[in-house]
Amino acid sequence: MNAIAYAIPDQAAASNPAGLIAVLIGGLLIAGALVWAVRLGIKVRRREPGPPGPHEQPSVPSTGPVRETREVREENEVPQAGDRTERLTPHGLQPSGSKRSETQKRRRWNLGSSGGFGSGGPGRT
Repeated sequence: MNAIAYAIPDQAAASNPAGLIAVLIGGLLIAGALVWAVRLGIKVRRREPGPPGPHEQPSVPSTGPVRETREVREENEVPQAGDRTERLTPHGLQPSGSKRSETQKRRRWNLGSSGGFGSGGPGRT
C-alpha cells in the first residue's frame, strides 16, 4: 500500500511535466506574495508613531485618585397611557432606566438560602 501511495505522485509528475512546472510556479508566487506582505507590514509599522514616553503617560489628578461610587438604584416605572387612544412616545419616558433609591440599604438574601435569585435550588440545608 505504501509503495503504491508513493509511486502514484511520481508517475503523475513523470507523465505530465507541465503540471509539475505549474505547481512549482504557483508555489513560488504564493511564497513571493507572503514575502511582499511581510515587507509591506514592516514598512507600514516604521511609519507609525512610537509608543508614548514616560512624560506623555496619564497622571493622577491634583485632587487625588478618582474613587468609585456605590449606590442602590431602582427602576423607573413606565408611565401608563390614559386610555387606548393615547400612545407612549420616546420623549415621554425618563432619560435613564433607573434612578437613585430613597433607601441606600443593600438588599441581602436570607441566611439559609443559596444566594441565587430565582435559581429554584433547595438552598443550604
